[in-house]
Amino acid sequence: MSKTWFITGASRGFGRAFTAAALQRGDRVVATARNLAALDDLAAEYGADLLPLRLDVTDRAGVTEAVRHAHAEFGRLDVVVNNAGYGHFGMVEELSEDDLRDQMETNLFGAVWVTQAAVPLMRAQGSGHIVQISSIGGVGAFTNLGAYHASKWALEGISESLALEVAAFGVKVTLVEPGGFATDWAGASARRSPALPEYDGVREAAAARRSVQPPGHPDAAARALLEVVDAAEPPLRVLFGAAAPGIVTAIHERRLADWKQWERLAYDAQG
Repeated sequence: MSKTWFITGASRGFGRAFTAAALQRGDRVVATARNLAALDDLAAEYGADLLPLRLDVTDRAGVTEAVRHAHAEFGRLDVVVNNAGYGHFGMVEELSEDDLRDQMETNLFGAVWVTQAAVPLMRAQGSGHIVQISSIGGVGAFTNLGAYHASKWALEGISESLALEVAAFGVKVTLVEPGGFATDWAGASARRSPALPEYDGVREAAAARRSVQPPGHPDAAARALLEVVDAAEPPLRVLFGAAAPGIVTAIHERRLADWKQWERLAYDAQG
């Protein structure tokens, strides 16, 4: 049976690829974006199967209205993909209050507002799937991305709680954790704090350590997402990108090693 999707940040990158893949297989999509002109070609090709809606996910009232409109138009919501977001580059010392708050407003609060608007509808229909586009940066942390990591780590935590809370109602939750992909995440859509020269050496060292793995293609990620949402028991977490498993495994191995090395203090701290 065809599915009805609600996808945020659908004008480019992952969001655009997810929208196209769902439409191509006969699903219906509510595609939200700040710039709807980027969806004109899909609207012309797929007609009534695509409902483009202008949306800024930081506008909570606008989010609620968009989700209500989508449900009224198509009668149900099967898959909600919280994809809208951006990367903020800046050392922690370089971040302004606005830098950090803006990052959280979009990447965390925007996803929460969409989720809160959609879950009651999914509970009522007894099914649904919330897909949160996180990152390997929601599992580990890297230089110059502290604000981004804060937003994605928070998204991971609240989504895991959500998964436990809505399971009894037939609603699934999946955190997609991509590695590097050929999107403009680090390009036009990114924001950057003014750089302090004291960190130039740190930036250079981090650049030298970056993976040389070729970036993944968003269309391949879209095909992978279709498999996830079609699964009878989808995963809570899934990695996208060939470099991601190795990176995440190394992160967890370092954590386990630290905990093991200092395990004695766990018992000493008990008193």
